[in-house]
Amino acid sequence: MKEFLRGVMYCIGLLLLALGIILNTKTGLGVSPIISIPYCISNIFKVNLGNATLVIYILCVVGQMILRGKKFRSFDLLQIPMSIIFSQIINIFNKMITLNTDSLALKLLWLAAAILLTGIGVAISVEMRFVPNAADGFTQALSKRIRKGLGLSKNIFDISCVLITVFIGVLFAGKIVGIGLGTLAAVIGVGRSIALFNLFFKKKMVALAS
Repeated sequence: MKEFLRGVMYCIGLLLLALGIILNTKTGLGVSPIISIPYCISNIFKVNLGNATLVIYILCVVGQMILRGKKFRSFDLLQIPMSIIFSQIINIFNKMITLNTDSLALKLLWLAAAILLTGIGVAISVEMRFVPNAADGFTQALSKRIRKGLGLSKNIFDISCVLITVFIGVLFAGKIVGIGLGTLAAVIGVGRSIALFNLFFKKKMVALAS
C-alpha cells in the first residue's frame, strides 16, 4: 500500500512540475528557468519544445554522472526514459493551456501559482525517491556534492540556466529569448517554495517514502 501511495504521489509531483513550468511560460512574463534553455533553442532553431527539453534533460543525466562519480547508479539511467515521458507531458500541457489576458495583475497571479506548483512538484517527486525528473536529479546531486539544502541548490541551478539561456540567445539570435520578470521571479521563488514546502511536509513525505 505504501509503495502504491509513493507512486501516486510521485506522479502527482511530476504533473504539478510540468503544469507549473508551462503556466510560467504562458504568462508571457518569461519562462521558468528549468525550461529556459530548451525554450530558447526551440524558438531560435524552430524545434519542438518537448524534444529540446529531452536533449537538455539527457545532458542533466550526464551532469549527474560527473557530480556523483562512482556513486552514480545504473538505476539512475531510468531518468532518460522518464525524461521522454516528461517531455511529452510538457508538449501536452503546452498545447492545452492558453492564458488569454492582458491584465498584468492576473498574469502575476498566474505566475505566483506557477512558481508554487513548480516548487511543490520538485519537492514531492524528489522525496518520493523514485526516478527523479532529470533536472531535479541534477539539482539533488548538486545539493549532495556541495552539502547544501535542495532549495539553495535549486537556486544555483536556475541561475545557471538563465545565464546559459542569455548566452545562447545573444550568440544565435542577437537578443535575449524567453527571459523576463517571470524567469527572475522563478529563480528566487521556486527554490524558496521547495524550502517552504519541505519545512512543513518533508517529514511526512520521508515517512511515506520509507
